[in-house]
Amino acid sequence: MKHSYPLASKVLILTGLALTVGVFVAWTNGRVPSAHAYHTAEELEEFRGAGIDLPTGGNTYFKGSGACGGCHGLDLLAPYANAIPSATPGGDSIDVNPTDMWRSSMMGNSAKDPFWRAKVSHEVAVNPGHQAGLEDKCTSCHAPMGRYDKFLTGAGPYSMAELHQDPMGQDGVSCLACHMQSPDSSGLLFSGVLKYDTNDVVYGPYDAENLFAAPMSNFVGYEPMFGGHILQAGVCAGCHTLITETADLEGNLTGDKFVEQATYHEWVNSAFNTDVDPESGITCQGCHMPRIQQGVALSSGYDFLVLQPQFHRSPYGQHQLVGGNSFMLKLLKQNISTLGLTASEAQFDSSITWTERMLQQHTLLLDATVVDRTADLASIDVKLTNLAGHKFPSGYPARRAFVELHVQDAMGNTLFRSGNWDPTYEVVGHDEEWEPHHDVITSPDQAQIYEMVLGDVNDNKTTVLERAKTALKDNRLAPLGFTTTHPSYDTTLIAGVPPTDVDFNRYANGTEGSGTDIVHYQVPMNGYVGLITITAKVWYQSAPPRWMEEMFAFNTPEIDAFRTMYEEADGTPVLVKEVQITDLTVAVDDLHELGVRIFPNPVRDGQLRIDGISERIAGIEVFDLKGAAVARFVPNGRQTWQVNLPQRGATYVVVVRTAQRSFIERVVVL
Repeated sequence: MKHSYPLASKVLILTGLALTVGVFVAWTNGRVPSAHAYHTAEELEEFRGAGIDLPTGGNTYFKGSGACGGCHGLDLLAPYANAIPSATPGGDSIDVNPTDMWRSSMMGNSAKDPFWRAKVSHEVAVNPGHQAGLEDKCTSCHAPMGRYDKFLTGAGPYSMAELHQDPMGQDGVSCLACHMQSPDSSGLLFSGVLKYDTNDVVYGPYDAENLFAAPMSNFVGYEPMFGGHILQAGVCAGCHTLITETADLEGNLTGDKFVEQATYHEWVNSAFNTDVDPESGITCQGCHMPRIQQGVALSSGYDFLVLQPQFHRSPYGQHQLVGGNSFMLKLLKQNISTLGLTASEAQFDSSITWTERMLQQHTLLLDATVVDRTADLASIDVKLTNLAGHKFPSGYPARRAFVELHVQDAMGNTLFRSGNWDPTYEVVGHDEEWEPHHDVITSPDQAQIYEMVLGDVNDNKTTVLERAKTALKDNRLAPLGFTTTHPSYDTTLIAGVPPTDVDFNRYANGTEGSGTDIVHYQVPMNGYVGLITITAKVWYQSAPPRWMEEMFAFNTPEIDAFRTMYEEADGTPVLVKEVQITDLTVAVDDLHELGVRIFPNPVRDGQLRIDGISERIAGIEVFDLKGAAVARFVPNGRQTWQVNLPQRGATYVVVVRTAQRSFIERVVVL
């Protein structure tokens, strides 16, 4: 299907204001590794008593997830004891049932998310006259089966009060919220505008040949049909490009529009776009619903579906619906009873594991390089490469990532540190309002933070989404292939990155689309010429403390409830990536006073000898010039040591340590 790339002025906006964290589904053409973490026997046993029951009832157009879970949930019947088993050649099966994977995802809990509920009440508290529009817009994506049933029956706006009493709304982004979306709307509607096929059909990714449709038709009342759009990124577009209307500080609409999030259009403006490259492109589903190739029986409770391979379907996208918000998943896990959630602790543990693996294995590449070093200054470059098919971070604008650089001397003492975080989980050195984008960092009170900062009609920072008029800063890492000349760029703007930062999303030749940024650190050495250890880390926060300040100044039942949960939660940022290098490129110290002899130099046969090792020596290490350790010697009474250095035409650095200091000598291998 051909996608539309509308400009912001053309994006469809419903009456009222918009607020959402959004919805995400996914598929791949095979470029992304398929992570798997199948449920253990212990987890499966715990699932049998998990949470409260899923809703089995329905409203005019939708049925609850419990109605689908009868066939697409955990199979309690022997001999399989696995729902939707994925058959293997040996006859075994693994549990990949969508119900138990989905119910502990953020999508499965979108309508009960206490942060979202608090934020909706915050927006209403700021502008109570807009309550009906705000709540109707917010529930469009967070409680679609409640909101859209009311919308389709012509009954007016849907409220948070109605949501609290509505099992269908509280089912969140449930099965039919995605599988009933009409194929003629994929990638064409935005800002919470979703088009549903109300002809009692359910769309899936498999053709109708040999489709066992009777149970769904007879028991649930829907006819399963093939829908290729279910595999397309456009299914996510309705909620993952959201344009809101701007109100001034008195609550008057100004006619301005603000892009609250544009994850879908970020993907459109990337090399991952399957319209650009159908063969190697990757849709949202490819990362967020990692697929398996084994044949899957799509329904539990029917032996012949498992035993007869012609009924198996592959590839199968696991309904992990994995994102990056492990903080909120942990908070949900800690408040299952309070929030009335349907998932168990074990199920949340699975979703947390998948989420942190996504962040740590499929989000970033990180590299650190010592460009130059003198006794006065070390020039260190830290390069980040975005692996996601959209900006990182993306989605709801509270998300942020920041870089920590820690430089230590040979004894482990800190020489320089930028971007660490304090006991309140705030970035050290954060400016009072917001931290600007840095191309060059020269001081520990500067930190590189990748984020969106919202500005109101007076260009003051705000976290009230209805007041947002412009992005004061949006230096989030662009995806591979992203350009400022793409037709969708007006919904995916870069803001606050100065033109002098010539390596932000640019290759060495100056062309756009690298998906990278290089932060240049100028670290004072103050005369120190010994070994230094450089550790670079990237941390991620989905709900940072600065974002909460404006909301926590209000008191509503929803804000008060979330404040308590937030203060009791562990706000430790998630470590996304870490790299460590050792640099020894400054000075060569005379080892004569130690009586240590390192020879021959240059080395011609690959064998380096060291003698004169006395009790004063605490250890000897050999590094290459990239800082990688090649060999280590721990004193054991021997006075000599021989090490093989086989790489020809290379330079190595030998570090001889005593209790007081380190001595350095370069060695060349011819």
